[in-house]
Amino acid sequence: MSAAKESRIVVKKVINVAGGHHGGGWKIAYADFMTAMMAFFLVMWLLSIATPKQREGIAEHFKMPLKVALAGGERSSMSDSMIPGGGADPMRVQGEVNNAETPSEDEIDAQRLASMKERLDKMLESSPVFKQFRSQILIDITNEGLRLQIVDNERSPMFDLASAKVVPHMRAILREVGPMLNDLPNKITLTGHTDAFNYTNGDRAYGNWELSADRANASRRELMTGGLADGKVMRVIGVADTMHLDKADPRNPINRRISVILLNHRTQAQIERENAGSANSLDLKKAPPTAALASSLPANVKTVALQPASPTK
Repeated sequence: MSAAKESRIVVKKVINVAGGHHGGGWKIAYADFMTAMMAFFLVMWLLSIATPKQREGIAEHFKMPLKVALAGGERSSMSDSMIPGGGADPMRVQGEVNNAETPSEDEIDAQRLASMKERLDKMLESSPVFKQFRSQILIDITNEGLRLQIVDNERSPMFDLASAKVVPHMRAILREVGPMLNDLPNKITLTGHTDAFNYTNGDRAYGNWELSADRANASRRELMTGGLADGKVMRVIGVADTMHLDKADPRNPINRRISVILLNHRTQAQIERENAGSANSLDLKKAPPTAALASSLPANVKTVALQPASPTK
C-alpha cells in the first residue's frame, strides 16, 4: 500500500497568461482604422481644392434621396423638403422654384467663343494650308469677342505691294476660315490696318485710309467666296495706321494686318443699338409725301419723278 502511494506521479501544468498569444484580430481593426483615416484626409483635401460651385454640387448630391437618385428623379433642391413626398403635389410642380444655378447669356456666349478658339487652334496645327503660315496668324479673346489677325510678313505678304489684290496663300486662309464662322450665330467685323509708311502711288486722293478699307473689303469677298453666310458681316472698317500692333516700331510689317472679330453678343447688341438709335432719331413719319409736296409748289414749277441712278462701272 505504501509502495503504491510512493509511485504516484503528479503532473502540474503552468499557464503563462501574460506571455500568451492573442491572435491577429487587432491587426484587422488597425488596418480598417488606417484606411478610414486615409479616406477622411483624402476627402478633406478634395474639399479644400474644390471651387464653391463644385462644393455646392457635392453637397447637393448627398442631399438627394437614394430612391430619387436611382430613379433619375428631380433633385432635392427642387422642393422645400429634403425627401419629396406627401400631399397632393409631392414634387411642388405648381409654383416651384428651381434653386439650380443656370449660366448667364454672357457665360454661354464666352463658352461658345472659347470652343471656337480651340477649334481654330487645332486647325492651325493640323491643316497643311495653315502650318507654314502659323506665325502670321494670331488668335485671342478680347472684350469684343474672338479675334483672328492675319499679319503681314516681308517674305510672305498678304497683298500685292500698295494694292488690295489678295495673294494666293492669303486667299486660301480666308476661304478656309469662312465656313467655320457660320457655326456660331455671332456676326463678324473686318478691320484693315497699314503700317506708318505713307502710301505713294502718284494719287494724292488715295492713301492709307483707302488702302486699309479696300484690303478689308477684299478680305470680306474672299470669306464670302469660301462659304461665309450672307448677312454674317456687320461692318468693314479701314483704320489706316492708327492702331499699331508693334507700338515701338510703327513701320514694322506686322502692323499691316487684317483683323476678323467674331463679336460676342454684348458688343453686337451695342453696335445694333447705336445704329438703330441713329435711324430712330429721324422723325420720318412727319416727312410730307411726294404728292402733298408737289401740290404745295407754285403752279409754274414742274416736278420730275426721280429714278434710282444706275450703278457706275
